[in-house]
Amino acid sequence: MANQQYPRPDWQRPSLNWHSLNGPWSFLFDDNDVGQAQGWHLNGLPSEVFVDPALTNTASPTQDSESITAKIAGDTQALIKGNLFKSDGAVRHQKREIQVPYVWQCPASGVEEKGVHEVFWYERSIRDLRTSEQKERGDRVSLRFGAVDYEARAWVDGSFVGGHRGGHVPFSIDVTDAFAKEGRGGEHRVTIRVYDSAYDLTQPRGKQYWGAQPESIFYTPSGGIWQSVWLEVVPRVRLGDSSDGTVLRGDDIEGGKLKASIHVLERPAGWKYAVGLEVSLGGVRLNSTEKVDLPRESDFVSLEADLRLDSAQIEQLGQDILSTAPLNSDRAWLNNVALWSPEHPTLYTLTLSLYDPSGIKIDTVETTTGLRKISWNDSAFRLNNRPYFQALFLDQGYWPRTFMTPPSPDSLKTDIQLSKKMGFNGCRKHQKVEDPLFHYWADRLGFLVWGEMANAYSFSSQYVTRFDQEWHEAVLRDINHPSVVAWTPVNESWAYTDLAHDVEQRNHIRSLYHATKVLDPTRPVNDNCGWEHVKGDLTTFHDYSDGDKLTETCKTVDGILAPKAERPVFVAALPEHRDPGATHDPEAPIICTEFGGINIAQGEAATGDRDWGYTTASDPKDLLKRIETMMRGIVEGGHVCGFVYTQLTDIEQEVNGLYTLEREEKLDAAEVRKIVEGVIERYDGLQK
Repeated sequence: MANQQYPRPDWQRPSLNWHSLNGPWSFLFDDNDVGQAQGWHLNGLPSEVFVDPALTNTASPTQDSESITAKIAGDTQALIKGNLFKSDGAVRHQKREIQVPYVWQCPASGVEEKGVHEVFWYERSIRDLRTSEQKERGDRVSLRFGAVDYEARAWVDGSFVGGHRGGHVPFSIDVTDAFAKEGRGGEHRVTIRVYDSAYDLTQPRGKQYWGAQPESIFYTPSGGIWQSVWLEVVPRVRLGDSSDGTVLRGDDIEGGKLKASIHVLERPAGWKYAVGLEVSLGGVRLNSTEKVDLPRESDFVSLEADLRLDSAQIEQLGQDILSTAPLNSDRAWLNNVALWSPEHPTLYTLTLSLYDPSGIKIDTVETTTGLRKISWNDSAFRLNNRPYFQALFLDQGYWPRTFMTPPSPDSLKTDIQLSKKMGFNGCRKHQKVEDPLFHYWADRLGFLVWGEMANAYSFSSQYVTRFDQEWHEAVLRDINHPSVVAWTPVNESWAYTDLAHDVEQRNHIRSLYHATKVLDPTRPVNDNCGWEHVKGDLTTFHDYSDGDKLTETCKTVDGILAPKAERPVFVAALPEHRDPGATHDPEAPIICTEFGGINIAQGEAATGDRDWGYTTASDPKDLLKRIETMMRGIVEGGHVCGFVYTQLTDIEQEVNGLYTLEREEKLDAAEVRKIVEGVIERYDGLQK
């Protein structure tokens, strides 16, 4: 991204010393996967590489891939015959320049190639950022990646420094020791090899297609570096962020207590370190904890801080806080505790400090937290103990020139603002672990987010290993954001092709539910969004029927629980395998987590003959009428406490957004907002 904003502003050291590596890198395709054998990491990328077409990985139709595509696509549109990735037949590839962090398939990368290139290399020079004082102190240099799809290995000056598997989550590599060797003029060569399968359906890939041309709900694939890359100087012994296991739990709105579990990284065995925490609100210092020593046997320390204000502290609050949290609002305050919600997104500032055995402060981090409570019972989703209707967009985070990478940090903020402009109070981030800046803005603008993982499409033991690791990392990355209110590991049984009969597949979804609850018991888990629920906290269903039919469905619980897309909403028992199946819990909230998907009949604005929607409106006026009928129909029955409208923007051939791919309104946002607010008001009225 052109803007050099620090990529993880939710966890920032005041004395930050970092350098963005976004921008031009050398780039080379390696279709025959010969780079390591030829020592590219040792000697630098060659100017060109010759390709033996007979050794390239090309596709042929398989019964599994074709049946999976057909089953998921359903009646969205006729599938393209023979839509297979094929080698471009090139006999050589030349080294060229790529703009990081844009994937090589997209225009912004400067490469913009489609087709099969499963192995590819990046290279550029880096420098040791440390000052003389930082070197003397023993500070380390970390090479940090927001996300690289799918497997990455890294070398500096030919020495292997680390790697990572998983295309949607961050990782860091300590490259300090590589700087011990003298570089040319202080420059050192960093080389990255990436592998990203074009065909492997056990690899978590989300909406990235395994066909040559995007079709139905599937889009152009994205390979390689697609989130920011940067160098950062960190203390040798330091405070770990959420990805390292630090958890800030702010759900005790009655007691006003923040409970924190802080992970200290690289602590020498047996050394006595201590951690302290200071809390402020709007620049007003509230309190601080005593320094707490790390236990002898653990690198984690538990802290508890009081977030309640006394009368003197309240009087010191400035207008910047009081404008969003008026003192006379019982939705903004509870017993002198400022509450977080979309209407009142109040954040406390936390300053964490790490002390060495002599009591000297060696690391400081600033972050934020919002105090808010989520509960799910009595058939309602509750925010801060009140029933709260979730009016969400399905948001897939896709842009025309940059694909999954936002073209600038402001793009993420803009999407939230566009959603709120139409009256929506949140989104279900769909088949993507979004850039951390999105959650940063969601916290500050007041926007509910359902966290979701990019799914695979075929079940195997290899898939289980891959998915478990990446889902665990995704949950930890975003666990401290108050805006995140639910977790969705699986969508529409993707990767689980036989939940009707396969107990192993069912048990894996159960294991995902329990593993997520161990990491985070404070949020509901939507185990398998849409249908074939196995074990979860919510009853969610997908229904792309037009208005009258959807209204009829939502009149009764029986209608809601009837099969959707020829799938049962809950899996049946398998007595012969002693599997109990699953059933709807009358206490569980019911949420329509996908509906709508309406396009407007092609006219002057049509972009392609493959454009489609689940249903079609004749013009914008007809679209607005259909939306109103659907939204009102969902809530009028009194059984549904939230919905997810498909979708925020058009994406490639799927032109059913309320905004175009360029973020232009298809409808008057004020008119949509009026409908959404009316539905929320109607829901609130039904609760009285």
